[in-house]
Amino acid sequence: MGFVKTREEVARLEKVLSHPRFVGAEMLTIDYLTTPEIVRSILPPGLEPAAEPLITAMVGRWRSNCVADFAGGAIYVAARHKDIEAAYVLAMFMDTDQAIMFGRDLFGEPKKRATSDLRHNGTSFHGYVERGGVRLIDIRAELTTDLGPATAQGANFNIKALPASNGIGCEDDPFLTLAEFDNTLRTRKEGAGALLLGSSVHDPVADIKVAQLRKAAYIEGDLISRCRTIARLPAKEFVPYLYGRLDDWTALDTENLPVLAERAAPRQARAG
Repeated sequence: MGFVKTREEVARLEKVLSHPRFVGAEMLTIDYLTTPEIVRSILPPGLEPAAEPLITAMVGRWRSNCVADFAGGAIYVAARHKDIEAAYVLAMFMDTDQAIMFGRDLFGEPKKRATSDLRHNGTSFHGYVERGGVRLIDIRAELTTDLGPATAQGANFNIKALPASNGIGCEDDPFLTLAEFDNTLRTRKEGAGALLLGSSVHDPVADIKVAQLRKAAYIEGDLISRCRTIARLPAKEFVPYLYGRLDDWTALDTENLPVLAERAAPRQARAG
């Protein structure tokens, strides 16, 4: 395996890239309603709000046929593109370089490096994501309803976008992608939960305010995915959303350490 792959190596790699499998998944989620105004403000061009301003926070871990074992979490926003309804991945955090590169480069997922943990004891579940010393997502749940095994389908919207080489705007019109999942679930549990959201200058997760908590849930199973591009988005309109996905580079200016410290102060919001 060198810097230039042989025809056989390319075929082997593309077989995995086109048929990724995320197996042995364990995912703890909690749904909540935010305000319609917040949803309208965070959805980029090409996406419209769904019927409800529904947000899902998730913490999980997975095995795979492409990026080894990994763990992390995400914030999803219910959205619509034409006649397709799916969850828009607003923020995503993973603990390995391979998981970050694969999802970001292939699907367009807005992945960043973070640490996480997911534990359960009987009907009690707890999962969290931390980045830069800030706990961004913290889910606690008491899941007393056992729904049994099932098969299910899921889908996520993502956007593949690159900053321009000269540092001004997008390099080109971004791609809106749709990742679809065929899920074989061995365990499904539901119940009540509590959610704590935190923010830093780089990850303003707590800005997605909780208006009403919905159910918490936990699943175990295999997620078989595929992805396709479904639209191009106007580069100029996407620029504010592009920079919102990235870290605040101005807060990482070590020539001005007092400014850095002031901008990086964390914030937290609790619900439940």
